[in-house]
Amino acid sequence: MADVFDDDENETEQTVSLNEYLEQVEHQELEADLVLGGDEGKECTYAKGYMKRQAIFSCLTCAPDGNGGVCTACSLSCHDGHEIIELWTKRKFKCDCGNSKFGAGYCKLLPSKDSENEENAYNQNFKGKYCTCGRPYPDPDAEEQVEMIQCCICEDWFHEEHLGHESTNEVKIPVDEEGEPLYEDLICHKCSSICSFLHLYPPTIWASDKEHAATPSKEKDVAATPSKEKDVVSAPSASGSSSKLEDGTSDIRDADPAAVPDVNAKSPHDDKDVVLGEKSVTCLLGVDLSATELASEKSQPMFLAKNWREALCGCAKCSDFYAKKGISYLLDKEDSIAEYERMAKQKRDEKMQQQEGAELNLLNNLGHVEKLEILSGINDMKDEIRSFLQNYDASKPITSNDIHQVFENLKKRRRMD
Repeated sequence: MADVFDDDENETEQTVSLNEYLEQVEHQELEADLVLGGDEGKECTYAKGYMKRQAIFSCLTCAPDGNGGVCTACSLSCHDGHEIIELWTKRKFKCDCGNSKFGAGYCKLLPSKDSENEENAYNQNFKGKYCTCGRPYPDPDAEEQVEMIQCCICEDWFHEEHLGHESTNEVKIPVDEEGEPLYEDLICHKCSSICSFLHLYPPTIWASDKEHAATPSKEKDVAATPSKEKDVVSAPSASGSSSKLEDGTSDIRDADPAAVPDVNAKSPHDDKDVVLGEKSVTCLLGVDLSATELASEKSQPMFLAKNWREALCGCAKCSDFYAKKGISYLLDKEDSIAEYERMAKQKRDEKMQQQEGAELNLLNNLGHVEKLEILSGINDMKDEIRSFLQNYDASKPITSNDIHQVFENLKKRRRMD
């Protein structure tokens, strides 16, 4: 904390108000808790197995090939001072620290581990590369660092201008007037073919800005019109274009175009007997997905609306289809980033309540004299800050010298007492 107020004699002193500083600290702490999922980094998560989602780090010092990932605790205890890459979160991942991928290195927190976690998945992010351009983040060659968007399927990160199948494609990202996202999840253009079945759902699952929302009829018309080509069920892509069989293969069985659901029919949410995200007897789509697999002519990214996963059918056939595609996690509410952050915030709130309770218990367990000393110190602090603010020019910012002076005055007051 003292470093915050250290001045560099060769640089102009930066100044902020006390409220601005406290707000900045609070925001940074909240942001860290959301990324770490409330993990305080005290214990290796290896014993918890392949966690649904957790913060993961790649250590290029120990695993330069980018084929290993470690949990928060190991990044702090076992890889302090190493070249660490923060990967935000990864699903179904087990801490690799100390296994065969790390050579002679061992885990200080939990030495006994399997030599390899066979179910772990690694992408280019573990090497510090992102997007189709394969650039690092932050990019040392970029004049300005541009925020990237994570795909909820492959979990890679993409620059906005590289989201199209071709560099010339223009992708319109649903944002409000202030630039805030109107979507909950992105499925990148590379993964869109895996989730082509989503085009069979009502258009309410798609995120759109005001411009798109004003003209939804075109998309509905395309979705309800079967293709004239034999054995092909047509559906809109994320940009409203028609679709064809995935990769032009002929192993997809004949499908009845009449089986394509009417997007104007009632929403799955209207059926009180259906439990979303769980296996049900009745298919919400009325379509055998294994026989109607679709893909866009030009792979386009998909932007999904808030709570879109709740609309997914969880019947036995659809669940088996998701399993074959390796995307069963889409039916798991706890897999989503939104749920991960919600749970992290809940843990943070509970932790702060516990801290407040511990402080209150500490005060209650103190003797009368100790209580008076603490209360006296608090009052001295209040008086000194009040005196400072009363005599300070409100039009001027508070500097580090001002803060130092407040504490010097407090020391003098304590010595006088």
